[in-house]
Amino acid sequence: MYNDVKANGRIRQSKDGNTGMSASYVRGLHMMMHSCLERAVKERLILRNPTEDCIVPKLEKKAMHILRPEDISSYLKEAERRGVLAMFFLELTTGLRKGELVALLWSDLDEKAMTLNVSKQAVGVKGGGVKVSRPKTETSIRKISLSQETINVLKAEHEKHPDIEYMFPSPITLGMYYPDSVTAIHNKILKSAGLPHIRLHDLRHTFATLALQNGVDVKTVSSILGHFDAGFTLRTYTHVTTKMQEEAAATMGKLIGANI
Repeated sequence: MYNDVKANGRIRQSKDGNTGMSASYVRGLHMMMHSCLERAVKERLILRNPTEDCIVPKLEKKAMHILRPEDISSYLKEAERRGVLAMFFLELTTGLRKGELVALLWSDLDEKAMTLNVSKQAVGVKGGGVKVSRPKTETSIRKISLSQETINVLKAEHEKHPDIEYMFPSPITLGMYYPDSVTAIHNKILKSAGLPHIRLHDLRHTFATLALQNGVDVKTVSSILGHFDAGFTLRTYTHVTTKMQEEAAATMGKLIGANI
């Protein structure tokens, strides 16, 4: 069944002609079925959980890229030229998910406390629409501290459209941005600025990578990103944390070695 879902699970073809579901979707399906059947075992409705013997597809890892530190200035200047500086400045300083970013309201911002309340996300629905819902996990509902620089950029943005509830309204509808529209804007910024292509989601990786490299502890980065635990963050950014461990080992070696 898993193989069939992976190969033919889509009712409609994706844009690239694919008719199957991703490995992560199949793994999620497996986890749900395993949980249901495990409950059935505990209630003695069945003798054993048949999903125990299933071979689940391995996750297909996508290459992680980041916006290089030397390219951030060019990226933000082009974003400012296009009138979307605040949205992408916030993205680079918080690592919000795309759906979380477009669903933000001005009421989510506490300027005095310098915090941002992330409690909802925009998700696509069948037929091409978008709905706003609560995040799937409780850890995704979080309060993020903002820098003074971020607050200043957001205040300047609010002055442009003080009567619109959305933090980043579409200039066409004055309502919520369609999430894929933000991806399109991101791609145009990269192209106009002459920068290498990275995914919009890679801006989230950029935030996490730069935060870890500049001494922000893993647990804090994990809570800002809305990960369910710091272990997941560690595994996701192994390339960064491994280098940090090597630097820590070198530092401690020199410190203790000086006493020989």
